[in-house]
Amino acid sequence: MDNIKDILTKYDKSGPRYTSYPPATHFTDSYTSENYKKSLIESNSTDPKNISIYIHIPFCKDRCFFCGCNAFAKKTDDFETRYVDAILTEIENVGALVDCDRIVTQIHWGGGTPNSIDFDLIEKIFLKINDIFSIAEDCEIAMECNPADLNEDKIKRLAEFGINRVSLGIQDLREDVLEVVNRRPPTYPVDELVQKLKAAGIKEVNIDLIYGLPLQTVESFNKTIDEIIKISPDRLVTFSYAHVPWVMKAQTHLEKIGLPTPEEKMTMLISSHSKLTSTSYEAIGMDHYAKAGDPLEVALKNKQLHRNFQGYCTTQTTGQVYAFGCSGISQLTHAYIQNVKTPQQYIDKIEETGFATARGYELSKDERICRTVINEVMCNLYLDFDAVAEEFGVSAEYVKGLTEFSEEKLHSFINDGLLSIDGNIITISKEGAFIVRNIAMCFDPKLKHDRSQYSRTV
Repeated sequence: MDNIKDILTKYDKSGPRYTSYPPATHFTDSYTSENYKKSLIESNSTDPKNISIYIHIPFCKDRCFFCGCNAFAKKTDDFETRYVDAILTEIENVGALVDCDRIVTQIHWGGGTPNSIDFDLIEKIFLKINDIFSIAEDCEIAMECNPADLNEDKIKRLAEFGINRVSLGIQDLREDVLEVVNRRPPTYPVDELVQKLKAAGIKEVNIDLIYGLPLQTVESFNKTIDEIIKISPDRLVTFSYAHVPWVMKAQTHLEKIGLPTPEEKMTMLISSHSKLTSTSYEAIGMDHYAKAGDPLEVALKNKQLHRNFQGYCTTQTTGQVYAFGCSGISQLTHAYIQNVKTPQQYIDKIEETGFATARGYELSKDERICRTVINEVMCNLYLDFDAVAEEFGVSAEYVKGLTEFSEEKLHSFINDGLLSIDGNIITISKEGAFIVRNIAMCFDPKLKHDRSQYSRTV
């Protein structure tokens, strides 16, 4: 690991994050609600049979200056009620086309700030989901929460709803850092908050951090990591702050204060990784860490890790994703579907037609093969051409040709000790995991010369 800084510097280029394949930049508005209805019916006869549900709540009491999410300022109670009523209608209409005997193994609430709205509205959505779908006894039910909007009554209700995993957007333990990025501090000290969630019956608690924010230093972020390790969340994410003020105008506030240098950010990444993996945490994919024995750690070890727009999961629990709410992206076996972006557009479309499709993409068999190859590289740091070929009923040579594979493309990674090739098997090293996006790009036949639309890989 001594040369990891040189490796990161060498491979710091622009490229897709591969949350989906093809990436969302390929979605088109020629895909309509009528296409979505056909895709919903088709999804009943394709694998995986499991269902994953995503609920997007876009509202926030305050907009953090660093935020890149599809989020909007809190609206009136009446408006938020109309928004939730639209979600209920969309759930009913999708449920009418989906085989609801299929088992729901994941329910994920994202935003925005899901816990910022009236909890009676949250309950209405849960009741509708339970009324229409068949929920697995061990279903993972997760919600992203702003810790500034949690008190004991809300924590109790989260547990009553059946939520068994909460992700806390802590971001940093320094209140001066939170203040300059316009984020309110947690209601309780973080260690106490985690204890309260656990005591209420919420089994798993995750913590999200961001490095690269104003006022942060290598020393201060190391201290935050040390404190978080003591708190011992079940999972931890260290996101790199993406500074794109030409997209998110609020980020210009942070420029006035000043940001850590790229060198400092890189040191934060390396030092936090070193601290976490030297304790009870294992690195999972990009930015994520889980304790030894966690389902994600076990899945990675068994090469059964998967990933969707909501994050990492296992191949056993993942399902086709049906998304509800503005900007939500459904991820079906043969198609991606994204809803309209703003809450008002979403309400209008649902009230007019019952669906809110803005754009989408239908995948060919060849594209699904490429998706599987890239997913194996990105998630499991491992690729077996023979296994992929067997899954799709083609030859390994066909898969190689489809992904434009050549050992020559990978020579630089091999020479740097980032991956090895043994026949039809490619294994990525722990060092290679740092630049796995770069490796995945070598298997993407759609990726051409213009990568300016993508973020940098480090």
